[in-house]
This record gives sequence, structure tokens and C-alpha cells, in this order.
Amino acid sequence: MTAPPTAAPVIRTIAMPTDTNPAGDIFGGWLLSQMDMAAGSAATRRARGRCATIAIDAMEFLKPVFVGDEVSLYATLERVGRTSMRIKVEAWRRNRSEEHTELVTSGSFTFVAIDESRRPRPIPPE
Repeated sequence: MTAPPTAAPVIRTIAMPTDTNPAGDIFGGWLLSQMDMAAGSAATRRARGRCATIAIDAMEFLKPVFVGDEVSLYATLERVGRTSMRIKVEAWRRNRSEEHTELVTSGSFTFVAIDESRRPRPIPPE
């Protein structure tokens, strides 16, 4: 891909020095947690309530993210079932002083809508 999705990102954040691994690179776990938050936000909006991550599939770390990069996370609803949904998340980086963006990570997240007792509940119709 050469351009990010046209929809607004769910999350936009800056990679900071505290987000690095011992080698000084942005920690993959930090990026994964940002992606999970973006997917969770999209899932909660669609389910109109609480949701829980039950699976992360097909993660691809394509390029590194560097300290100071602006990271934009885009979430797209791929499938809705009775109680679960799959959301594709793409992470794009942009050096703060440039306009060029590039896809750095993508993955599919599966969420289940849950009730107050943390039991699966039906996802309401749109």
C-alpha cells in the first residue's frame, strides 16, 4: 500500500523513548497494544458496549517505527457474527518532519461483545 485509508484514524500517537526495547527500537508490544486499543474502540462502538479481545491473527511487522514517529492506527470492521466481530487494523508511520507515510504493521483482531457479567452477548443490529 502506498497511502493510508481515507477514513480518519481511530488513534494517532507519537512513539516516545519510553516505548523502546533494550536495543532502543520501538517495542513491538507497544505497537501491538496501540493496535488492540484501536480495534477495541471500533468493536465497542459497533457492539454499543463492552467487548473483549479473544484472538489476534495474521500480525505482520513490515517496517520499524522510530522514536518521534507519528503513528496512525486505522480500524476496519471485516465481519460481524452473532456475538463476535473481526477488525483489521493498520498502523502507519510518519516522520514528524516529513509528509511521507508508510504501512508498518497490520493484523486482524477478534472481539466478543460481553455483558456486565463478562458473558458473551448478541451484537445489536446496525
